[in-house]
Amino acid sequence: MKRCNLKSKINITLDEPFLDAAIALIKNPLGLQYYPIPEGFELKEATVAKRKKPTQQIVTTCYAFAFPKLWQFRAAHLQGDSSLQLLNFVLFRHLNFDLPFFGADLVTLPGGHLIALDMQPLFGGDADYQAKYTGPIEQIFQTHQPHLPWGGDFPEEAKQFFSSAFLWDRPKETEVVETRVFAAFKDYLAADFDLVDRPEPVTSRTKLDNI
Repeated sequence: MKRCNLKSKINITLDEPFLDAAIALIKNPLGLQYYPIPEGFELKEATVAKRKKPTQQIVTTCYAFAFPKLWQFRAAHLQGDSSLQLLNFVLFRHLNFDLPFFGADLVTLPGGHLIALDMQPLFGGDADYQAKYTGPIEQIFQTHQPHLPWGGDFPEEAKQFFSSAFLWDRPKETEVVETRVFAAFKDYLAADFDLVDRPEPVTSRTKLDNI
């Protein structure tokens, strides 16, 4: 379960606390295992030169873990300067569970930030499924949504893949990311792990085929 020490390579970024919080949370008694990453993809570095702009160093890292009920926990982290950062988390389930999967994106660009946070349903149009798995996080959504309002301009065809508790915002202020987004991220991730710890495997052949 190794992790590259980037703090000696590049300044600590806005995304770093999110990554630290997630890795700290997954070090719990769920049977954590290291998930192999193809050689060469754990750490990549590049120097990028843009016209009329200073050269900057880009560092990309990947982390992956596995659990008895989770096929893969993956984090991909891109660090450039203060206006170019990206963090992507995905928790994939084993296919004998009907659990939603956790997805989080935090993107920092020159014009501001983009955040997307959800426990994405396998069957978005199924009301019973939504009640079972989205219902438990609705209160968390209601707590954070007033501070992280809908960011707009979201493709209509993509909405079917998200729950009614989907947080999508475009905060301009870095302080909002450091406080409000960080709090929502930790609450959603903790709720997701709580769900993972409870369900029993699906045994119905029809349901397994649907999954």
